[in-house]
Amino acid sequence: MIIAERKPIDEIYAMIKPFDKVLIVGCGGCVTVCLTGGERSVEVLAEQLRLKDNIEGGSHTFTECTITRQCDAEYVETIRSQAAEADVLLSMACGVGVNYMTELLGDSITLPAMDTKCLAANIRPGEWSERCAACGACMLEQTGGICPIARCSKSLMNGPCGGTQDGKCEVNPDIDCAWMKIVERMEKLGRIDELTEVTPPRDWSTGRHGGPRGMVVAEAVMDEDPEGEEN
Repeated sequence: MIIAERKPIDEIYAMIKPFDKVLIVGCGGCVTVCLTGGERSVEVLAEQLRLKDNIEGGSHTFTECTITRQCDAEYVETIRSQAAEADVLLSMACGVGVNYMTELLGDSITLPAMDTKCLAANIRPGEWSERCAACGACMLEQTGGICPIARCSKSLMNGPCGGTQDGKCEVNPDIDCAWMKIVERMEKLGRIDELTEVTPPRDWSTGRHGGPRGMVVAEAVMDEDPEGEEN
């Protein structure tokens, strides 16, 4: 899931200060699961902004809503009229939500209340940890299901490096060495000999450049006819 963390209140207030009517838009997707951008979080932020505005002597009005997902057009469309009445939208979704609401609600200004962190797993209640870097060229079949791009501090394609000590990373001793985890996993699977094969350097230009990445599932696509009606 996508993990996002709310920006500091002072930073958020500085962004919305030039505008009078602020619509705070929550997202019922990933940020709700990680307890940072759902309906309750919207209520908390709205109250904090009202208090901040009162202290600053402002005269802003703050309204609130939460939609199922800000990355789906059908849900964004449900707030079009509310968006039109506001001077600015304050999105409590990941960066995808901010981008997509900007695209769909072109006459509205959408600002981010969140910092998007990573793709993570919920490893215990209240704690999430990155498990995928969305690099676009998955190599988990070579590493026993453990991602060195996301979990190694150096994103090494071959490891471990000479800096690992007692299974910990030299960059941060609180972090497990991903490559030691990979070695242990491959030994357990009886596949350790596979790690003697050198993996060539990744051509990052194919994964991160050349415009936005995406995917089309042909059987799910609904084409529109010249009259604008879906087939």
